[in-house]
Amino acid sequence: MRWTIQQLLTSRQDTIPFEKDVNVSELVERDQELRDISPVHIKGFVQITSQYATFQFTATGTFVLPCARTLVDTTSPFEIDIIERFRIDGLPVTDDEDETLHEPENGYVDLLPYIKENILLVIPIRVINEDEDLKKDGLTSGNGWELSEKQSQENDDDQNAIDPRLKDLAKYFQNDQ
Repeated sequence: MRWTIQQLLTSRQDTIPFEKDVNVSELVERDQELRDISPVHIKGFVQITSQYATFQFTATGTFVLPCARTLVDTTSPFEIDIIERFRIDGLPVTDDEDETLHEPENGYVDLLPYIKENILLVIPIRVINEDEDLKKDGLTSGNGWELSEKQSQENDDDQNAIDPRLKDLAKYFQNDQ
């Protein structure tokens, strides 16, 4: 995902389409929650003017993250719409300009660092595995315990019972009526 400034300036088209699969597996080392990531499919185009190269593309792929309940590997698809602009006229980018405007490095426009940055920003904080087998086996029973969804009558009575220390206070409110 790399172009030279000369390649961009010499193209006669206003838009140049591109499509490629990129390997971003080193993101697993950067984020501890991320267990795996599929190759990311990049599809989009670049619009070239005399000053700027504007890249508009979509990145799609799949994360493998731990389930928040069971820690089982859970796949989570993602699709990100990304717009990045590069100044290709040789002038430096000032602080007043848009934060999506970048300078080429050593005469090259490289999208890969910006793709990785955007992917890291959309990693979900919490994923839940919706597999029915896990719900049956993993969440309703375990070694020496079983989940009961019925609320017992004893718990209701305990919640409605008056604290003996406040029993006299209850009489005060009954007399007031």
